[in-house]
Amino acid sequence: MESKHVHQQIAAMRQSFFDELEDQNNPNFVEEVFTMYFRDSTTLLETVEQAVKTISITLAKMDKILHQLKGSSASVGAKKVLNEINKTRQVLEKGNLEGTKAGIWEMRKEYESLKAKLEPYFQLKQANSVPQEK
Repeated sequence: MESKHVHQQIAAMRQSFFDELEDQNNPNFVEEVFTMYFRDSTTLLETVEQAVKTISITLAKMDKILHQLKGSSASVGAKKVLNEINKTRQVLEKGNLEGTKAGIWEMRKEYESLKAKLEPYFQLKQANSVPQEK
């Protein structure tokens, strides 16, 4: 019973946090931030996935792309994505191409997982913010 109460408190606190970020002037702030993150991160992930297939890419260029993705992920609190980026950068630093490919796959998996969790929330929020016809 205690656990259920704690989960309800956490949900209320999370909603309170979102409510504080979003006001009448910008009711979709959190959604807009994540929409930008998903748009930009998708591009960066696709770039790094293609780059790892290209022999001509330098490790420094690959690391620069991963660094950008790391900054974006950190700014929205995407911890699992961030952890995979850090692991991948460490493997890349050692020059391990196969390990880097595996790391990129894990990054994509965590990224898609985060996206799959947030999209229904934003869809539900949008559906409930549309004025109902009388």
